[in-house]
Amino acid sequence: MGKQVLVIEDEPNIIEAISFILMRDGWSVATHSNGQDAMQVIRACRPDLLILDVMLPGRSGYDILTELREDTDLGRLPVLMLTARGQAKDREMAEKAGVSRFMTKPFSNAEVLEALRQLVPEE
Repeated sequence: MGKQVLVIEDEPNIIEAISFILMRDGWSVATHSNGQDAMQVIRACRPDLLILDVMLPGRSGYDILTELREDTDLGRLPVLMLTARGQAKDREMAEKAGVSRFMTKPFSNAEVLEALRQLVPEE
């Protein structure tokens, strides 16, 4: 596949697990763990897909997603939002901000891979 994904997540165990399953599936994986400078990292990385946690140090995933959707260059980037907060209001906030796909933790490896393949189909 050779597609690049950027994972913005602050929990080391989740970063490690997601990185492992994605690399095994042929993705190139970059990671970042704080919300404060996330937009600079997204702009520098130019990934094919973004996996974004909601609760990050410095800035929430919702704020990052809102800014991303307003960016003329990156506004169409597919975003899979992962969160431990799976209540209806959390999903609504993510959808309002323009999320491509919303997934709650814990998640299965198969679910993540399926979501990524739907968001970034092979060419």
